Amino acid sequence: MKKTKLDQEDDLLPEYDLKALRVRKFGPERRIFPQHGVVLAPDVASAFPDSNSVNEALRFLLRVTKQGEAISHTQERRP
Repeated sequence: MKKTKLDQEDDLLPEYDLKALRVRKFGPERRIFPQHGVVLAPDVASAFPDSNSVNEALRFLLRVTKQGEAISHTQERRP
């Protein structure tokens, strides 16, 4: 069967404004949709290949800071 010219014509009405529609993500990326962005300085950004490595470094820093606070509190209490 050959396609006729009628099959190839656009059947959308001119009243539809498709430019006003929002683009929605589908699949696993959709969970990331509401993101909180942080801008890193260029020298800091060059030290990290991706966002996972930044998160890992920050988590490590938080753990070390909490451990340091716990140690300093116990040392202050001793006479």
